Amino acid sequence: MKIALVVNPLAGLGGPAGLKGSDALDTVSIARERGVTSRVADRLKPVLAVLGHETIECTTVSGVLGEFWCREAGINCTTLSMPVTNPSTAEDTRTAVALLQATSPDLFVFAGGDGTARDVLDAVSPLQVVLGVPCGVKMHSAVFANNPVAAAEVIQQMNAGQLLTVSHAEVRDIDEVAFRKGVVQASFYGEMWVPEALRYMQQVKSGGQEVEALVVEEIAADIIEQMQPHMTYLMGSGSTTAAIMAQLGLDNTLLGVDVLKDGKVLIADAYETQLYDVASTLSLENTCKIVVTVIGGQGHLFGRGNQQLSARVIRAVGQDNVLVVATKSKLEGLSNGIVVDTGDAELDQSLAGFIRVVTGYEDAVLCPVHC
Repeated sequence: MKIALVVNPLAGLGGPAGLKGSDALDTVSIARERGVTSRVADRLKPVLAVLGHETIECTTVSGVLGEFWCREAGINCTTLSMPVTNPSTAEDTRTAVALLQATSPDLFVFAGGDGTARDVLDAVSPLQVVLGVPCGVKMHSAVFANNPVAAAEVIQQMNAGQLLTVSHAEVRDIDEVAFRKGVVQASFYGEMWVPEALRYMQQVKSGGQEVEALVVEEIAADIIEQMQPHMTYLMGSGSTTAAIMAQLGLDNTLLGVDVLKDGKVLIADAYETQLYDVASTLSLENTCKIVVTVIGGQGHLFGRGNQQLSARVIRAVGQDNVLVVATKSKLEGLSNGIVVDTGDAELDQSLAGFIRVVTGYEDAVLCPVHC
């Protein structure tokens, strides 16, 4: 499991110092005058204890933005070098996030407050799953765990291969100047994906279990809503993808791959060479996506029943353009999780990790992939 870590070492200083926040430039000097020290070390302890697990690959950045805390905890992590000002700034955080994002982490962990959440939002990939360790003063954003121990538990669950729901959570921040005058002016800045305990949507519950047919219809509705004009979709085999085609009113090849664009089937039951020709032509424009589901029981995503989606086709489309769909019941029934066997060991290794699986309308989970 690959985790990126960035820390705001100044988070929370403004609370004990009576500053109503820690965003002001003079926070450090005033906190020192008032005998206040950072509480980040204590807040990070539960999370750092988990990040030291031998099956977790932790990557961070230089100095107090990450490396210092990992070294103090005895964690052997990979450190990306970058200059850090003293005291650190919001721009330092954004630079660190951009550097770490390039490592394609399964989970992006950040420690701070609402201001830190805004900085992460500015620099992180829109599809990246993040987890905030609450260290700040205001904490109006919903991207933080309830407490550091809860954050550690989420990481442990992911590392154990458990299914977790991923959902959009709001990033909010208040005007500290107005807050010091007794006025709360909270503003919405955006949303990020966060993991949480596995849950079933109320409208698809029946005695605590999914109604399979209804869930498949909701998955189809979600994917159709995401579909973009002029984007080409390679629709993989299986009943879940067939439901998408059915909602679109299109004929479907249940055990094959269809090429779809702008609501029309361009190629029905396409073979590998045709798919590669399409994908390679569109690769530079980044206008091609694969929609695929997993085989029930076995859990294969690629390599069983859809060999038309070969390693070179997947490479041409790009891993970030693979949309995976499945019901939670199917995912929970997989004995070995999701498996890839494309015939290309390097690609299989690259696909391994955690992927986002659409499991309903505006509902998704994080699921481990093995090779």
